[in-house]
Amino acid sequence: MERQVRVEVLKEIPVLDHGFVKLVDFMGGDMAVVQAARVSFGKGVTEPERDRKLLEFLLANRHETPFEHALFKFHIKCPIFVARQWFRHRIASYNEISGRYATMKEEFCLPEALRTQKAKNYKYETMVEPDNSQLKEKISLFYQKAYELYQELLEKGVAREHARIVLPLSLYTQFYWTINSRAMMNFLSLRLDDHAQGEIRQYAEAIGGIFAEYMPWTSSAFNRFVVLGEKWAD
Repeated sequence: MERQVRVEVLKEIPVLDHGFVKLVDFMGGDMAVVQAARVSFGKGVTEPERDRKLLEFLLANRHETPFEHALFKFHIKCPIFVARQWFRHRIASYNEISGRYATMKEEFCLPEALRTQKAKNYKYETMVEPDNSQLKEKISLFYQKAYELYQELLEKGVAREHARIVLPLSLYTQFYWTINSRAMMNFLSLRLDDHAQGEIRQYAEAIGGIFAEYMPWTSSAFNRFVVLGEKWAD
């Protein structure tokens, strides 16, 4: 008898026009970090106040190895141009949908407002009207034509691995992303920064919210000692 594998979604957050962040598995948490740190002394967790203070000390002094013992597994749906930035974070495991084996859906990212190349401190100006609406209409038409050509190639018998080459970087892709909390904090420190592209920053905000919910002590200490640069005071 074939065994059915069920994936339970613990948390789901919509992002952009067709995307999402889904937490599908979680292991460890703040206590797992404390346990990993105290094993050096042959000890485990104690009372909450001491445990939290230890966790804060670890982050404040960049003793980060214990944070590798808490794991998150996400199902991500995002545009390809976002995924290509995302995959730069190599301390994680990825499995992505393949256009060689699956027919890609007609789902493309269309920004609410286009940004101009003019920027100050990486804050880009918004394209003014009517240019914004007119250019978005042209982009939408291009998406439609590209997908029609993709379908035509498939109908003519062209292999999916070749037919997909006509699809733009705005196409939505999906992947599973498993990452430990230490690597996640590195992801968040870079992708929540003002220098990060706006679209991936929206995904980072969703992930940061999940991180705060499932590892509140670590998230709080991360914001204090890494993001804000607060110094440890015993």
